[in-house]
Amino acid sequence: MENEKELYKNLVPFLNCKDHTVSGEFFEVMKNEEYEMLVTSPVPSDLDSYYKSDNYISHTDSKKSFIDKIYQIVKSYTLKRKLSLINSFETEEKQLLDIGAGTGDFLKTCKKKNWKVFGVEPNPSARNIALKKGIDLKENISDFTNEKFDVITLWHVLEHMENLKTTIKKLKSLLKPKGRIVVAVPNYKSCDANFYKEHWAAFDVPRHLWHFSQFSIHKLFSEVEMIVDETLPMKFDSFYVALLSEKYKTGKLKPFLALHRGFASNLNARTSSEYSSLIYIIKNY
Repeated sequence: MENEKELYKNLVPFLNCKDHTVSGEFFEVMKNEEYEMLVTSPVPSDLDSYYKSDNYISHTDSKKSFIDKIYQIVKSYTLKRKLSLINSFETEEKQLLDIGAGTGDFLKTCKKKNWKVFGVEPNPSARNIALKKGIDLKENISDFTNEKFDVITLWHVLEHMENLKTTIKKLKSLLKPKGRIVVAVPNYKSCDANFYKEHWAAFDVPRHLWHFSQFSIHKLFSEVEMIVDETLPMKFDSFYVALLSEKYKTGKLKPFLALHRGFASNLNARTSSEYSSLIYIIKNY
């Protein structure tokens, strides 16, 4: 992690957060003032084990619990919106690479609309589910070397990357000169993050290693001569995150209160532009 060392310099305490998904352990969330970014510390040496849970829904297609069902409903809507977004780009060959492809639903949706789809997913169970849908995923981004893509997408994935700066350089190397990188990440400066604080579900320690602001995304990509061309909200995220956050905070599902908190966050963001999650459309200078 040589390239990441400066991201761990001069960190100051910010919050102490609990892993609600797997271990129940606590992790420090520290702040890097230079990048206006939060950093999870320490990074577990056995990080993969913190993904081994039936509660980690992006690696399954579960519809068992109430939260699972809400997730699947929201996913169905957002898949259409994501497809519409990438269809709006001018492309040469409609070559798409999805990093952190999960169970392959996004790529399956795009494939039906004549995109040439490729994907990366480190989790073997998720890859197997994707394969049954006709989507063959690679295990690592390093499996792609000479390929060039019109669009590269990372839907709530960049925050999981241990080698953050190295990954960003790799993404740039795989992009065609006029291509686009689409990055969706939680926004720790949102109203719902400020309200729930250490109970904010989108901290999701220790799986989320990095917690971004708009400034930090701009700075990280500018270092590889890329620019954020457009920033878009993910308005449904505030409701889903609030639903989980209420459960983490109180131990109970409070859907109506979560609905209120999500609405309040989106209303606040109409003036602040600090939505619960943001999509960044990134291109070369």
